[in-house]
Amino acid sequence: MPARILVVDDIETNVRLLEAKLTMEYYDVLTCNSGQAALDLAAAHHPDIILLDVMMPDMDGFETCRRLKANPATRHIPVVMVTALDGREERIKGLEAGADDFVTKPIDDVVLLARVRSLTRLKSIMDELRSREESGRRLGVDTDAAGRLRATGGRILLIDDDPRQVERIRSQLDGEHRLTVETDIEKGLAALRGPFDLVIANTASRGFDGLRLVAQSRSLESTRPLPVLAVVDPHARARMIKALELGANDILATPIDVEELAARARTQVRRKRYADFLRQKLDYSLEMAVTDALTGLHNRRYMAGQLQALVGRTNQGSEPVAVLMMDIDHFKAVNDGFGHDAGDEVLREFAVRLATKVRAVDLPCRMGGEEFVVVMPGTRLEDAVRIADRIRADMAGAPFPVMGGDAHLQITISIGVAATTGREDTPDALLKRADEGVYEAKSAGRNRVIARAA
Repeated sequence: MPARILVVDDIETNVRLLEAKLTMEYYDVLTCNSGQAALDLAAAHHPDIILLDVMMPDMDGFETCRRLKANPATRHIPVVMVTALDGREERIKGLEAGADDFVTKPIDDVVLLARVRSLTRLKSIMDELRSREESGRRLGVDTDAAGRLRATGGRILLIDDDPRQVERIRSQLDGEHRLTVETDIEKGLAALRGPFDLVIANTASRGFDGLRLVAQSRSLESTRPLPVLAVVDPHARARMIKALELGANDILATPIDVEELAARARTQVRRKRYADFLRQKLDYSLEMAVTDALTGLHNRRYMAGQLQALVGRTNQGSEPVAVLMMDIDHFKAVNDGFGHDAGDEVLREFAVRLATKVRAVDLPCRMGGEEFVVVMPGTRLEDAVRIADRIRADMAGAPFPVMGGDAHLQITISIGVAATTGREDTPDALLKRADEGVYEAKSAGRNRVIARAA
């Protein structure tokens, strides 16, 4: 699917010209002629890039950009400001409003398309992370912190062998960020694996090939998410375009304007932290999908998948699998007599003790409520019974502290044990036999282990 680009300009001729150029490159183009219309279209259609004119009546491009970046639904969309103004004040004002870059009229088609391709790649990565974040939100994972991510205090790696330029960059960034400087490209390539939020690379260096550094950073999986701000010679047009094609996230022309440098660095640091935030939330979402939030053990969903695979291998001639089904005796009395907070304390302590009493290959899980299961690969029925009885004795042998240690409860458990029989067994049949063992143990007086053969 081609990238969708929103062109915003109050002059119809400019709109049609840009639309024609982009359509010839097979982009899907939306157009409008005002800031408010741009806000509405961006929220409704989620374009991949917005080309935004600066000089418009009612709401200029700076204010439109600020509003786009303030809206959680549109702040991730890259904005390129298109303007006839070529002053540094306008560039800095736009960058501080959240713009990703500037294109000056008359537009250089090759530079524009290189920038569009670079930002399209970035947007596709962010879209993937955001779609997974949405899955996490449906699971109840908090994602509100994204709006509070700072653009200051970043860890920045500067790779540059020009002493005067290094000192100029250091004087601007050192107070706001933590700067590490490497003047040798080999040391710089090795340093890329460090915990940085941004790399600033001098691609105009005469002492080393900065484009090689950009390419290397994109060839390794460990450094691919790291944003690169390429310092370029504005007269070396081919190298500037090549830097974007190789994967540089942003470009900064020499001689360096320190205020523009600061604004571009903030944008890249903020974006890196947002992407890191989404990745962390994704990892957390995946973990929460298979983890019981109260006890930290695996949940029923994860257990079912693992048990299905293990029983399948057993039926094909692999080692047997045993299951321990456990139920805490008289748990309702704990909740009724001491409150649900005390009940939760008992469940957490039970989970800790259980996890320390089984092998590393075993799978302790919480089925729900006061019911727990341990899946034991490569275990025969008689061995599982022996382990189950050791667990039962440990739970009964030491009181459970509750209410912050103000009270101690005597807790016992009833355990049902089952193991595969070497025939066409199923996970459901295995769990059913273990559950029948629990029921029999409770009927026989609780605090005991009952094994159920097929």
